Amino acid sequence: MNTKNATIADVAARAGVSVPTVSRVLTGAARVSPAKVERVEAAIAELNFRPSAAARTLASRRSQVIAVIAGDTSRYGYAETIRGVEVAARAAGYTVMITVVETADDEEVDRAITATMTQSIAGVVILKFDPPGVAALKRLPADIPVVALSGVRDVGVPQAVLDEARAAEELTTLLLGLGHRTVHHVRVPPSRREDGRTTGWRRALRKAGAPVPETHDAGWEPRTGLEIGRRLAEDPSVTAVFCGNDEIAMGVMRGLADAGLRVPDDVSVAGFDDHPLAEMWSPPLTTAEQDFAGLGRRGFQLLLHVIDDTSDRLYSSERPRIILRESTAAPNPERLRAGAGVAQAAEADDAGREARGA
Repeated sequence: MNTKNATIADVAARAGVSVPTVSRVLTGAARVSPAKVERVEAAIAELNFRPSAAARTLASRRSQVIAVIAGDTSRYGYAETIRGVEVAARAAGYTVMITVVETADDEEVDRAITATMTQSIAGVVILKFDPPGVAALKRLPADIPVVALSGVRDVGVPQAVLDEARAAEELTTLLLGLGHRTVHHVRVPPSRREDGRTTGWRRALRKAGAPVPETHDAGWEPRTGLEIGRRLAEDPSVTAVFCGNDEIAMGVMRGLADAGLRVPDDVSVAGFDDHPLAEMWSPPLTTAEQDFAGLGRRGFQLLLHVIDDTSDRLYSSERPRIILRESTAAPNPERLRAGAGVAQAAEADDAGREARGA
């Protein structure tokens, strides 16, 4: 017999059981005696049988398709997360379909949801990294199994998370520990009013009693970081910058260099995500390593529990690991003194205005 093309009927014949019995063993849809399970599993191993998605659907009467809804598929974190979902799904005999929702506009979100729900799907994984993902999660039918993937936990929905707030707090604390008076923050577009990276940065500064500067808002394009870097270079009080992702950090570093400043001699710069280029950049970038592929795998496993109703614990969290590289160092003493003078002058000016107002 050609084991490469073994069918479920071949497995049944080898094990001496019926085809429905093999199906029950494969899907767990009904109880099968241990002796028969052992015979079926032995036959599967001997024949190198691999059930196709179509065969599993017919056997279980349940779709073997998982839908992924994402606001973007080209950004590093999004693409890696989707890859993690796809690899885990394929190993479990599922296929993955991807729907992109481009904006949080009601009409666009409804279009994406409709396109998804017209397919026969077992469940949905939503990348809740941005406003379109948040909006799609809110508009999904309540009866569809769903898991959200993000950096901030929400209540009421099964979720796999990368705890970016704790990682951002740790990274900011590391910069303060190098001797920087404060840390400036360039944030990427948030999925809500404030995402975990900004929350963790702010929390670390407040815990340390350090000044909390105004945030600088970048877009998703690295060039927006470049323009911010040039502006930051004009402020001598800036000695350390924490950026919302590595691509923006690279743009900021280029902007600082354009203004004649050196990283980290004049200004330390840290990113977030550990983009594949982060360690190749010059200087190599201090960052927080986010295991996006692992997030996708964890999310898929949670979705299986939701589909099968097999677990009460439908939350998974992992903290990104801080990676210290050459883009961060102790502050330049001369720049630190100049920045302190600027800060003292600003504080005195604020106090004078308050006194005059009184």
